[in-house]
Amino acid sequence: MVAKKLTIVNAQGFHMRPASDFAKEMTAFSADVTIKHNGTDINAKSLMNIMAACIKCGNEIEVVCDGPDENDAMAKACEMIENGFGE
Repeated sequence: MVAKKLTIVNAQGFHMRPASDFAKEMTAFSADVTIKHNGTDINAKSLMNIMAACIKCGNEIEVVCDGPDENDAMAKACEMIENGFGE
């Protein structure tokens, strides 16, 4: 298991497009990917769960990856979040 705390940097936070892109990218990995936000565990492979979490710009989250390709999943998650989802 690997975990890392990250801050959402894009102005709109996890709105529909980045949430969709993130869930799609995380689904490609066999590892379980969880976003921890405000005491809640969110399935990072579920667009609806990410959207329901209302993660805004400046919010700190923790990404947790657990499985055979956890390091690759974490690298991709960090890349997407730290680059503001390309916005």
